[in-house]
Amino acid sequence: MSAVDLGIPRLRVTAPSADRPDSPLLLDRFGRVATDLRVSLTDRCNLRCTYCMPAAGLDWMPRAEMLSDAEIGAVLRVAVRELGVTSVRFTGGEPTLRKGIEQIIADTAALAPRPRISMTTNAIGLARRAAALADAGVDRINVSLDTLRRDRFSELTRRDRLEDVLAGLAAARDAGLNPVKVNAVLVRGRNDDEAVPLLRYCLDNGYHLRFIEQMPLDAQHGWNRADMVTAAEILSQLRKAFDLTPSPTPRGAAPAERWLVDGGPAEVGVIASVTRPFCGDCDRTRLTADGQLRSCLFSQTETDLRGPLRAGADDGEIAELWRAAMWAKLAGHTINEAGFAQPLRPMSAIGG
Repeated sequence: MSAVDLGIPRLRVTAPSADRPDSPLLLDRFGRVATDLRVSLTDRCNLRCTYCMPAAGLDWMPRAEMLSDAEIGAVLRVAVRELGVTSVRFTGGEPTLRKGIEQIIADTAALAPRPRISMTTNAIGLARRAAALADAGVDRINVSLDTLRRDRFSELTRRDRLEDVLAGLAAARDAGLNPVKVNAVLVRGRNDDEAVPLLRYCLDNGYHLRFIEQMPLDAQHGWNRADMVTAAEILSQLRKAFDLTPSPTPRGAAPAERWLVDGGPAEVGVIASVTRPFCGDCDRTRLTADGQLRSCLFSQTETDLRGPLRAGADDGEIAELWRAAMWAKLAGHTINEAGFAQPLRPMSAIGG
């Protein structure tokens, strides 16, 4: 089986809009302000999750097309100093596969004002790196974990690495990367009976569990709504074993709806991206590993920053491109509308 050719998304040519308010922030036409930046450090991954990519993997980005460490630093400087970004999450692919990640994080932590720094990882190598990542400036970690059964983990990820992930979670907790959050995706007929065991495990170990509805972001474009375990189904399973009450903490722009478990203080969250979209409160902006801006996970267009950076654009020019890109952001994704088209790039190339 050959690797999958991802294609090239359409590039958006952005220009300042006459009707945009005179503000340095990342505004859009619907009153939202982007303050949360997702930065993909690589599209490479050391797992082959069935709902993300084929067994043979993908055609990885040529390294020359990826932003250098210095270019990432330049973009982050503009985001924090010029555009009001207050939170940076490093993603992939698998971000720990990026050489020099600790220095990238340290440079980000040195920015003023210092942004909150987090990372989403599969935790395969986290046991030996959690302390160094914490020392570099990571504030907290999200770990993807869809099953507690070794046979299922091997089936879902095509790798026998469950023990490494569990060890990585423990190392993150011990390094003070709290709250350690666990992201779980349930797929019908594969692991849809594990909602309760996953929550018990996280409660026992002090982790914060978030269930995420499976989204149409796989490289194979084989997403089937019938395979998606909905938020309502997940909550129904959990209520058979736990007493769930709505969290009193305001949700704000957070994607997860949260519930207190058995009166609290422990919580569980459900991110219902498909059945209960939260686009109206979205505060995210995204940068791919090859330097393309995306205003939405499901964007069909991108704005190139790599070209201008390499042509010598200054901070002000990069900031104006970014503001124009976010001003053009759509009201929301159209997953539940006729004619929805899945993005050309899969999640691993966009960044989680």
